[in-house]
Parts: sequence; structure tokens; C-alpha cells
Amino acid sequence: MKDLREEFVGLARQADANISELSRRFGISRKTGYKWLGRPELTDQSRRPQHSPTKTAPALEANVVELRHKHPAWGGRKIAQVLYRDKAIELAPSTVTEVLRRHGLIRPENSEAVKAWQRFEQPRPNALWQMDFKGHFAVGSGRCHPLTVLDDHSRFDIALRALGGETAEVVQAELQRVFERYGLPERINTDNGAPWGSGGGGITALNVWWIRLGIWVSRSRPLHPQTNGKDERFHRTLKAELLVDQQFEDLSSAQQHFDRWRTEYNCLRPHEALGMQTPADRYTVSSRGMPRVLPPIEYGPDDEVRHVQACGIVKFKARRLRTSYALHGLPVAMRPHPKLDGVYDVYFCHQRVDRFDLNEVESVST
Repeated sequence: MKDLREEFVGLARQADANISELSRRFGISRKTGYKWLGRPELTDQSRRPQHSPTKTAPALEANVVELRHKHPAWGGRKIAQVLYRDKAIELAPSTVTEVLRRHGLIRPENSEAVKAWQRFEQPRPNALWQMDFKGHFAVGSGRCHPLTVLDDHSRFDIALRALGGETAEVVQAELQRVFERYGLPERINTDNGAPWGSGGGGITALNVWWIRLGIWVSRSRPLHPQTNGKDERFHRTLKAELLVDQQFEDLSSAQQHFDRWRTEYNCLRPHEALGMQTPADRYTVSSRGMPRVLPPIEYGPDDEVRHVQACGIVKFKARRLRTSYALHGLPVAMRPHPKLDGVYDVYFCHQRVDRFDLNEVESVST
């Protein structure tokens, strides 16, 4: 409950936050939302700055060491920022690093986490979500598959879920809850593997659902994980700060640890790429809420509409064209290419999902 309250308040303090809508998405009453927002302290110990002009050097070092023990993967810049933000203790990052060195708290492998990444970002929250699984590892008698969803603009971790598998059904159930709380993004980017992609470039049942919701679907180029670079970087942080040398009894235990760490990552941990802000400082929930029912599929008056038959077959101009199995029973629009004679693009809702050159496909008798 404390993690939920911390996240709610962080989002509710944004300038354009709709408290009533945010309360509904978090499953609390409007009264409770305003009550949480009005509380001066959200944790057992106040995070408000406390001026300490009389602190001695050993006491300052003790603060540095204590914070480092709580967050072993944090370096000098993050620790300096949090000490200033939460306790009004002003130390240069280089000073903090020297304190860590003197106390034997800097290991050679810590430098491995400080690698330059090409930084580019979307101009606003929810313009793009990056999504993937962070491998899998043993828990009790089974395995945990962490599902991660990251907002590109803010680096806000939308979801970190301990799942028992990577099936489309399991993922869709989790994303249903995510969409209900945070709203819909404009675009989702994933890699080409299951359950996101078909491996051959075709769309999957998950893609069909997203497109029906008005979400654009994009994929990382094969062998180019940097296309989902922020989520890949998030996975490195998750491993360094939580998963290394950590064992969980079961999925429930893993989820409890995930929830606690996710709150720290989103609301407490400064992010260097964000100018030492937290992801929660830059994230706002989407104004596009999750609809109760899927919107109808509509096309323009000039579109040639066909229904996809079994095995993904589309009958068009005396041809049998094979598209994705996931579109079985659904209408698609056949639109001629503006420059290439005989070439047609296949659209499902707003998104092009296939292309056919009729000159290369033999006609068949009907």
C-alpha cells in the first residue's frame, strides 16, 4: 500500500493531473486520493529537507555510507543528489565518490554500469512505450519471467511484473490492468520474438489487440537491441540493483521485491539522463483511457474491404493472398500503392500490416 501511495502522490502532483480520474484508475476514492495528496509524510521517515549546519565530517560520511548500503549500485552523483534533496546535505559528487573509496565501497565492476548510451527520447510521456521480458530465472520450483514496460520520454517504469510464462494470454491480462491505470500509449515498440512478433514480420494476436485500441505497433530491427535501448538499460539497472545474488521463494515473493524496488526507481532514484530528476517527476498518465469495449473497425469509402479467411487467406482480384493468421475473421482494407502499378497495401484499422504485388501472384479460378 505504501508503494501504491507513493506512486499516486508523485503522479498527482504533476501540474495537469486530474485527481478524480487518477483516483479512479488507482482503484481508490476521490476522497482517499486527496487525503493521500495532503499528507506531509508518505514513508515512516520524512523525506523533507532538513538543514544540518552543525553536522561533523564523520556524520556526513555516515550518511553517505548508509545510503550506499541501502542502494549498493548507486554512484557519487546519485547519492549526492539524494542527500541534498532529502536532507539538505550538500556534497560534491567527487567528494561522495572519495568517501565510498575510503570505505572500500567501490568495486571495479561498478564502473561497468557507467557506459555511454546514445540518448534520444520522445517529446512527451506516452508517445512511446518500450516493452520486453528480462530473461528468466529460477524461483522455487518454477521460473520467473519479468515483464517490463518503460515510457521512453520519462524512463518511468510502467510495469514490472513477475510472470510464470511469456504467453500472449498472460501478457494481455497484465497489460489490461496497465492500460486501465496508466491509459493508452501512442505507440508500443518490441522485438520480433514471441509473444510480440511472429518472427517473420507478421502481426500477432497481441498486435491485433493493440491496433484495435488505436495504438501504433513497431518492432526493433533484428540484431539491433538498441532500438529498445532504454528498456535494455533498465534491465541492466534492475539486474545490478535487485537481481544480483538475490533469490526469491516464489513469484509472489519476487513481485513484492519488484514492487518495492520499482517505487524506488520511479519516485526516489535520480536519473542522470533526466538531469537528476526522477522518472515520476517527468511522467504523467495518458489522457487516452482504456475503453470498456473495443471500438468498431471502420474504413474509408474508397477502400476495398475484404475479410481474412482461415489460415490468413485474403481473396482479392482473383488471387489468394496469405497474410497473418491473427487477422482471421477480421476485415482489412486493400489500398493501391500510389506509385507502383499492381501493388496493394493491406491495412488493418490505421496500420499497414502487409503488401502484395499482384504481378507476382498467379490468378486462380473462383
